Amino acid sequence: MDIAALIAWVVTALGGFYLLGTWIQRGGVRGQGSGASRLPAPVVFGHFALAAIGLVVWIVYVVADRSALAWTSFGLLLPVALLGFVMLARWIPVRRDRAAAVGAPGAASAPGTDGSLPAERHFPIAVVLAHGLFAVVTLVLVLLTALGVGGV
Repeated sequence: MDIAALIAWVVTALGGFYLLGTWIQRGGVRGQGSGASRLPAPVVFGHFALAAIGLVVWIVYVVADRSALAWTSFGLLLPVALLGFVMLARWIPVRRDRAAAVGAPGAASAPGTDGSLPAERHFPIAVVLAHGLFAVVTLVLVLLTALGVGGV
């Protein structure tokens, strides 16, 4: 189960890298002006840093098979998940605004062509959903592994 958790974590990280790259490329780090990101940079980078540290600890756990490392990884995943939910809650209204703008009759420009749009407005919904789904799977698999469920 530890390898399944590792695979789920890596897939989650790949989606997260894509979202982070999109956010940075679209000006999310600047956080100024009318198109300022609704995602605070400390939350974004805290989420990323804790998840990356947790992944490294998990890789060491897979190699060393020390129970304390599995629990440390799980402990790191809890604030990662909390920060992820904070970002999701702040992203949903931005996504709704985008959907309303796309469906509005007589809209002057398509979303993404105006520099005043928040960076996270450019997140593909499929990537956000997949990232969240794999994150939940990762959290559950790490917990089950730390509890010793499914171990050999």
